[in-house]
Amino acid sequence: QVQLVESGGGLVQAGSSLRLSCAASGITFRGKFIGWFRQAPGMEREFVSGIGTSGMTYYADSVKGRFSTSGDSAKPTVYLQMNSLKPEDTAVYYCAVRTRYVSDYRSTDEYSMWGQGTQVTVSS
Repeated sequence: QVQLVESGGGLVQAGSSLRLSCAASGITFRGKFIGWFRQAPGMEREFVSGIGTSGMTYYADSVKGRFSTSGDSAKPTVYLQMNSLKPEDTAVYYCAVRTRYVSDYRSTDEYSMWGQGTQVTVSS
């Protein structure tokens, strides 16, 4: 069974750092575009970051300069390094595999494989 599992979330103070991991079982990330999304209570799921097949990375304006994503396309793990965390970063964070190329990488409709999410809570 194909499965994505996020880990590394937790409760931290503003200004702290966390590194999230997205591990895959049953698939390889080689040749795939991997996205990170987050969802706060009552809010729509929003794009955070992505890494393409060539290693090019993409970021939402709200996290650019603070977050970075990395990984090896040949191994089933990608990472989201989150620095200078703010209370507004509080959300459940998900990784996902893009399987549709009709809109763009920021759309949740472009992804069909999702992890269960990991909670990130940033206190002031």
